[in-house]
Amino acid sequence: MQQSDFYGEIKRVVKSHTATDNDFINRFSRGDITDEEFKRFSIEFYHFTREWPEILAKLLVSTENENDAYELTGILVSELGSGDSGKRHELLYRRYLRSIGFKPEELVKREQISTTKGWLDGMREYFSSDHAKALGAEFALENMAIPMWDKLLPGLKIMKERKYKDMDMLYFTFHRELESTHEDAMENVIGVHNNDQKEQFISSAKGMLDLEEKFWLGLADKK
Repeated sequence: MQQSDFYGEIKRVVKSHTATDNDFINRFSRGDITDEEFKRFSIEFYHFTREWPEILAKLLVSTENENDAYELTGILVSELGSGDSGKRHELLYRRYLRSIGFKPEELVKREQISTTKGWLDGMREYFSSDHAKALGAEFALENMAIPMWDKLLPGLKIMKERKYKDMDMLYFTFHRELESTHEDAMENVIGVHNNDQKEQFISSAKGMLDLEEKFWLGLADKK
């Protein structure tokens, strides 16, 4: 299989996965969620935002290939503000939380719901495993990001108009603009690898996205 075929197949797997096409995120996109669901999303997504650099660093530390490490370093540096600590992505999310009435410092040690914990623990497990599996999981996360932001942004705008007039959406709009560079970085990583790692790569990508789908569905109000 040629590099372009390998990349195309994996990307199709990711883009068609229900991690970004499920009941909760689709309702969110339409603004068809309760206020409790919106608050639950805001809190639980903060756990991801806060822990993501540490999880990504784990992958970088275990990466043997220098070209792969180069691309992953660029993503991590971006998450940490690209040399400007005041632009660290978690700080942008804290601005969002404060704008909708939360105190971030009170949420740091708040217990995660089980599906959030399962998603984040799954990232750590994948990123600490075989290198091809780890890169497959990271590829899935980076390539599902644009479809995710494209679902979240319309819903956030609706919630802003409906109730949260002072909502600061910079974290979300900034990431939507940024993600294409992250996708490009992961395409460069895939270009280093041959077809013998295809099954491991795709399997871990699917596994990572299965956990993310459970994260989204876990945000719904319990009937």
